[in-house]
Amino acid sequence: MRVYVPTARPPLRPLLLACVAVIGLGLAGCKKDGPDSTGSLSAASGPRSTEAWRASSEEWGRKFDAKPGDKTISLNYAHALRMIDQRQQAVAVLQTAALKTPKDTDILAAYGKALSEVGQLEQARDVLARAHTPERPDWRVLSAQGAVADQLGQHAEAQSLYEAALRLRPNDPGVLANMGLSYALSQRLPEAEATLRQAAQAPGADQRVRQNLALVLGLQGKFAEAEKIASQDLAPIDAAQSVAAMRQMVAQPNNWAQIRNGDAKKSAGRPAPQQAAAASVAAKPTGGTRPLDLAAQANQPAE
Repeated sequence: MRVYVPTARPPLRPLLLACVAVIGLGLAGCKKDGPDSTGSLSAASGPRSTEAWRASSEEWGRKFDAKPGDKTISLNYAHALRMIDQRQQAVAVLQTAALKTPKDTDILAAYGKALSEVGQLEQARDVLARAHTPERPDWRVLSAQGAVADQLGQHAEAQSLYEAALRLRPNDPGVLANMGLSYALSQRLPEAEATLRQAAQAPGADQRVRQNLALVLGLQGKFAEAEKIASQDLAPIDAAQSVAAMRQMVAQPNNWAQIRNGDAKKSAGRPAPQQAAAASVAAKPTGGTRPLDLAAQANQPAE
């Protein structure tokens, strides 16, 4: 019988941190309708609505009731639950599977990602460390470990993990994006900009990567270019509002402390919008005509 866990509203965190979480398990993690990049066997094809994901979760839930802990069923059920923001329940599903097959790396990778999405970072770190081995490293898990390290404030360790992931997966836009955001969190903004530009130009990069490049440009006072990049995915009025919020944030005293601490009201000058990243980081990806969020709910890591 399924155990339903009510979804708790995660704490507010800065967009940089949320996106590290979201992108952390590979670029697929930035796309709400894509298969789980850490082991899900679901075969999603094309965009799916919330209603379609809800129906999918019911279908996989019935299968899970019949065979709790089954690998394929658990991965697909958890993925569908995450797509409708039932992330605590996804953790419970994957925990059941992990208890049944404690050495299955696909299960452990998905479980670690799910834990990070609900803010259980220390446990996520421990689980992800068991999701691959030094003899057979997985670049997606390395990136996920980096995202968790960034959220724990361990940026040097995170960057080392991203470098290891890039040695296995050169020029991956998701890993590059995580690296760029990690540089930004370390106040190494020129390196963050260069890395995010590389990520944005890589095949497969999506709007979330470009929006974070715009944010890093804004943090350096390059507002005109930030607005130009933001306008690639946002309506002109929304791009302008985003840049205006960036200006206000940059003008605030102690803005770096606000970015790190997730003080949305002081850094953005407005209530934090609801985000599904995050992310990945990681959170539903920011999309449509919504302006670039300067502070958003951390949801992760990769959807």
